[in-house]
Order: sequence, then C-alpha cells, then structure tokens
Amino acid sequence: MLAFTWVPTNDLPAATAFYDAVFADLGAQRAATTERLVSWSTGSSLFGVITPIDGKPATVGNGSTVGLRMASTELIDSVYAKAMALGATDEGEPGLRWYGYAAYFRDLDGNKLCLTHTG
Repeated sequence: MLAFTWVPTNDLPAATAFYDAVFADLGAQRAATTERLVSWSTGSSLFGVITPIDGKPATVGNGSTVGLRMASTELIDSVYAKAMALGATDEGEPGLRWYGYAAYFRDLDGNKLCLTHTG
C-alpha cells in the first residue's frame, strides 16, 4: 500500500551513512540521491531521508513510527544490533510482542523505526 516513506534529517551525510549500513543486510539498494534526499528500495516501495524543503530544522513526528517488515527474527536481531552500534537509541529490544517479533529504535535524528516479523 505504501509507495514511499521519507523521514527528516538535519545531517544528510550522517543519515545516509547510517542507513547505508543498516540496510546493507536487507538487500536494499540506493534508489535516488539528490542534494536533499537519499532513498533505498527493495523493489516495491521506497524509504528515504530528506532535509525539509522549507529550510527549517527537521523535527521528529510525535507519535509516528515507521515499520519495516523483516524476513526473519534473526534479521531483526542483526539489524537492531547494527543500528545500536551505529549510534541509534533503543526504544524496545528485540522480542515477542502481541503482533509478532519486533524491535524498536530511533535513528540519529530521533525518527522511530520498528523492525517486525509476523512469521
């Protein structure tokens, strides 16, 4: 259903390096790179980091979470560990939830992501 998701950043080079590393194990490829945006894709949708078009500082959406479907619980564990090693902030270690296996973290700009596998 989703075509794309953009999350805001105040430091495009740092956010790009973070997501290049986090997405490496997912098989995501760079889809677009501009002066304001870098995006990745696994084929059916895009995820990107972007600087705000209005020139104001990027801010985190209060209550927003981007969910990324993972192929296995082991992949969640490894991607979460990589994100933590790259400076992400823990928002919920990998484990079983009512909806499946998941982990939560905030990226370098504070955007909240969920890695999920419903098996």
